[in-house]
Amino acid sequence: MKVSKFNGELVDYNPKALKISLTKSGATKDEVEEVFELMSPQIYDGIKTQDLYNLAFESLKKYRSSYAARYSLKKALRDLGPEGYYFEKYIKRLMETVGFNAVNGQTVQGNAVTHEIDVVAQKDDVLFFCECKFRNDIDAKISVTTPMYFMSRMIDVRDKEYTYFNKTLQPTKGFLITNAYLTTDSIDWAEYYKIGMISWNYPDKMSLKYLIDNLAIYPITCLTSLTKDQQKVLMDAGCILVKDILLKEEYLKSLSLSNEFVDELVNEANELISIEIIECVIE
Repeated sequence: MKVSKFNGELVDYNPKALKISLTKSGATKDEVEEVFELMSPQIYDGIKTQDLYNLAFESLKKYRSSYAARYSLKKALRDLGPEGYYFEKYIKRLMETVGFNAVNGQTVQGNAVTHEIDVVAQKDDVLFFCECKFRNDIDAKISVTTPMYFMSRMIDVRDKEYTYFNKTLQPTKGFLITNAYLTTDSIDWAEYYKIGMISWNYPDKMSLKYLIDNLAIYPITCLTSLTKDQQKVLMDAGCILVKDILLKEEYLKSLSLSNEFVDELVNEANELISIEIIECVIE
């Protein structure tokens, strides 16, 4: 049996890989087996990966909305688009979650030119300059030219001092953060020149997926109970994370929802963030 990838390439159907992907939802081993058995009769030769994903999503949702929400995390990050504005807001919240002070959209003067910094993050004597690269294509990859360009910007600012949060420091490190994948050349370049890189699946134990799952910092776009318009209203109001609707009831009031729907939404949010928190360090 074959599966048709997004680019039209046909690959062998891999039941084990499908089961592994289902475990990322947080479902138990027994639940994964049940979902797999539920899906199997509906999988056919030549099925598109998008259709396979939709089938898995709907099957998981029958068990728990939070399973479907966690399974759709990569799509939820793309839904922070179509441009990078909300993604930058999200990365600011990520840095704050791991203990940094953070601010968006800063213009700094380098030795040669000025630079727009998407996120400036500070903790103790550490100052990070972060550039966010948002992509809304399913299989988008960041090519080596991007970290090359980013490195040139960091060279221009690295020996200058900047004052943020009552601390005057030189930039400790630059981070290029993306919801996409990285090409092999991008990784090789970043590792050789010690450039901070965080992508969907890189580096191990500090990838975007790892940080989100282990810190429970799910974007509001994860919630399967919300429409895209409702998500947009919340993000415009500053509600970027799932946990925000649990901490500030005004966000839900702005949507004029029924009490029954609010209960459903709050239940999904609680289930999604109620995981064992593992300490994650960005360095």
